[in-house]
Amino acid sequence: MKKKLLSIFLCIIMVAALTAGCASKTEEPNSTENKSETPSSTENKSVETVEKTKVFVSADWVKSLIDGKQPESKDYVIIEAAWGTMNDDKNYLEAHVPGAVHLNTDDIEEPNYWNIRTGDEIKNVMANLGITKDTTVIVYGADSGATRAAFVCLWAGVENVKVIDGGLKAWTNAGYETNKGIENAKATTNDFGVTIPAHPEYVLSMPEDVKSEMDKNNKFRLVSIRSLDEFKGKTSGYSYIEKAGEPQGAVWGHDETDYSNADGSFIDFDKAVAMWNEQGITENNEIAFYCGTGWRASIPWLMAYENGWKNIKLYDGGWFAWQMDPNNPVQAITPEKAAAKYK
Repeated sequence: MKKKLLSIFLCIIMVAALTAGCASKTEEPNSTENKSETPSSTENKSVETVEKTKVFVSADWVKSLIDGKQPESKDYVIIEAAWGTMNDDKNYLEAHVPGAVHLNTDDIEEPNYWNIRTGDEIKNVMANLGITKDTTVIVYGADSGATRAAFVCLWAGVENVKVIDGGLKAWTNAGYETNKGIENAKATTNDFGVTIPAHPEYVLSMPEDVKSEMDKNNKFRLVSIRSLDEFKGKTSGYSYIEKAGEPQGAVWGHDETDYSNADGSFIDFDKAVAMWNEQGITENNEIAFYCGTGWRASIPWLMAYENGWKNIKLYDGGWFAWQMDPNNPVQAITPEKAAAKYK
């Protein structure tokens, strides 16, 4: 009887062991499947290698950089650019790309015209962020403050500047994790590597610079990146700018909203070129993009830059600086009339 009971007991133990083993095997595929649904790395993704002059990059490319799969960009800094201090930036505090540090756009713009600060001031900003000319800088943000910051980096002399196409939304849509709270930049004592600005030719600072180009160069085109109502003179577009209109001689290059797709990514370059061609703007022109204070205009400038257009500038003072002097000529006409008049 005891032997029979012992045999039954041993059988129960063996069945339990086999059942546990089978259960553990059925859990493994489910675990793997869950990982593929919310990927935390680019292990199974094919990520392109891009040239230094390529500005707008995918979230996958940035993650591959973080994962160490872009060997030519080992020294990198990720920036979330927005107006205001780090503590005021609720979007950054709640969720940001891992490793990203906050940049207050006030740090790169002086308070009189909101133009780019002096070379020495920008040098200090770059050092505090841990950036030299050889650092790969990746920028994103909720608005065109991100492209503004990217432009300033290129103007300063950083050779490899990227913007996350689609911003944080593209990052989270790809299934990548975000961090909360504050991450502090690691400042560097290394020399930036070149005198700032390395590319002063990228900028026309004030109205006098623009008028000089208009007077001496019939290929020059001043291209407004403002809303249709701003271009027509129906509104100034800003609470702190009373006067409406545009600099006389400007043609319309469409507003920043026309440069974005529904998902927040930027339109293909050929679509941007088509918009410019409607107004008689071509690669053969010498172009200065502008807006109110230099943010929106940085978007088409970066597009043209990464596609090899050479004769491009950013009129930094924009409408804000232009309207301050009552002697500066002003227009308020339709884009069609402007295109015909200044063709």
